[in-house]
Amino acid sequence: MRAIRQHAFGGPDELRLEAVPDPHPADDEVRIRVESAGVHLLDALIRQGDGGPRVTPRLPMTPGREVAGVIDEVGPGAGAHLLGRRVVADLGLTSGGYAELALAPSAAVHVIPDHVDADSAVAMIGTGRTTMAILELAAPTADDVVLVTAAAGGIGTLLVQAARAAGATVVGAAGGPGKVTLARRIGADHAFDYSRPGWPDAVREVLAGRPVTLALDGVGGRIGRQALELLGVAGRLVMFGTASGSLTEVSAGDLFSRGISAASAVGARLLQRPGGTRTLELRALEALSSEQLVPVIGRRFALADAAGAHIALQSRATTGKTVLRP
Repeated sequence: MRAIRQHAFGGPDELRLEAVPDPHPADDEVRIRVESAGVHLLDALIRQGDGGPRVTPRLPMTPGREVAGVIDEVGPGAGAHLLGRRVVADLGLTSGGYAELALAPSAAVHVIPDHVDADSAVAMIGTGRTTMAILELAAPTADDVVLVTAAAGGIGTLLVQAARAAGATVVGAAGGPGKVTLARRIGADHAFDYSRPGWPDAVREVLAGRPVTLALDGVGGRIGRQALELLGVAGRLVMFGTASGSLTEVSAGDLFSRGISAASAVGARLLQRPGGTRTLELRALEALSSEQLVPVIGRRFALADAAGAHIALQSRATTGKTVLRP
């Protein structure tokens, strides 16, 4: 089979297409003929060697943690009934998804219905799962004014849709006019370009005195801080990412003087969630199947161009979910 292989930590040029032996499933494993593989910012951090000790793989390795496709071989104990089924799976930290064939624990797969396409399923198994964790913590309601930063990203586009479905007034913030247009198209009542000076004042003006009650921040850094400062008394800040490269600065003084609360929906909270994350995956896939949430698939790259996908993602030139197609 063909697979992306990485022999050293470093830049995108370390991702090379190679011919490797076909893998075969061990006990309680299945083999998936991959139709779509998700590309995630964490994949790029792992490629660089910046994933931390918990996610530092042995080299050489094949990256990629999210795949959808058809099971074409099962290992002992995996269940012959899975043969030929269309499935999606998060491979966990074992990776292996940037390939024509990928192995997954049989307990990790979810059968997907015929009307769900592989790209959308891949978007929801990881990105959608995280979105469900954010919504579980944030719990937007019709009384909220919700500000979503990174509103044109894979998670941000889902959060805009979910907040709108809850009846909230939704303000999207994204970098660049194309991303602002996308945020409006998927349901934001108002959308602003946070790369332009004075965007927080524009938010205050359009809300005409209504405070932001819930800020969902996937950017961090200066943008995250500006989102925090738009919160009114008793507002909630829920953080889920650091696309800027740094965390949003929050102090005890902010919590006391502004009367706000702040929490992270990812990291330890997600990894150590009671009952694990499979229930979040199920909720995300149910929302996809019922069309309550529709993931935006921004760019599709050929498997051979995995390096290009990483470059586009890290330069923030993408919208929605980025996928590879073997």
